[in-house]
Amino acid sequence: MIAGGIDLGGTKIEAQVFDAGWNLAGRRRIDTPKDYDALVAAVAGQVGWIAGQAGRDVPVGIAAAGLVNPATGIALTANLAATGRPFPADIAAAAGRAVTYVNDCRAMALSEAVFGAARGLSPSVGLILGTGIGGGVVVEGQLLPGLAATGGEFGHYPLAAAPVMRLGLPVVACGCGRAGCTETLISGTGLARLARHMTGRAVTAAEVAGGRAVDPALQAVWQVWCELAAEMIVTLCFTIDPRVVVLGGGLSQAPGLIGDLTAALGRAQLAGYALPQLRLAEGGDASGARGAAWAAVQEAGHG
Repeated sequence: MIAGGIDLGGTKIEAQVFDAGWNLAGRRRIDTPKDYDALVAAVAGQVGWIAGQAGRDVPVGIAAAGLVNPATGIALTANLAATGRPFPADIAAAAGRAVTYVNDCRAMALSEAVFGAARGLSPSVGLILGTGIGGGVVVEGQLLPGLAATGGEFGHYPLAAAPVMRLGLPVVACGCGRAGCTETLISGTGLARLARHMTGRAVTAAEVAGGRAVDPALQAVWQVWCELAAEMIVTLCFTIDPRVVVLGGGLSQAPGLIGDLTAALGRAQLAGYALPQLRLAEGGDASGARGAAWAAVQEAGHG
């Protein structure tokens, strides 16, 4: 075994080990504790399991939602009992060894750039369209470094003013403390909110995506959603100019998404200028852990 990765979520902690060809060679899943001390112990236990499978200490990366302030080491996360705590340092102390801690969206972006849909294309962006919105930027196989580790929080871009004003869309308070963030209308929750605003009906994001072919009102919602999502992606084009944007998360599975979003992006982009390719993520449920494992190998100087 060459490395291990841990996919740390609000309900499960899955440890994965990878062989020299970066194939998934084993996995172990446990429930996520709600208590901080138990959470630290559980993650440290998964680190130990990886070492046992490998027969030695190998680089281990942890992919988890939220942020860790590089200046303080303090975590900020909505789905784990770790906010306000030095979570990565406490895991390392409990495990008795160093670990690499990566935002889960950044880990997906790295995995897809090295092993998946963005392989050989740089720069690339990974973009999760799910309960929230997030991603990462990879240049020549490396996550783009930054001062505050917030690079990739695309869901907290402000919504484009032109469609919001033209369509009279709501400006919604976001859980981050700001208002009018992109994810308030184009995450899965946001799409449902958009549908309620436009139709007066309580429908889920999946119902919008699945029912738009036979329901003109839901088709109208979908077209607005595509416009808002395209405005977010064109902002990435104006700042990063990626060759490819890899889409993951629940909304990425909507039928016809790539075609509809590419068309909307064509309308948003400067006339006559090239568009990045939009592709679906290939890594499945191994993508985050594999990306974190690769980041750990890079940090150890082997990647």
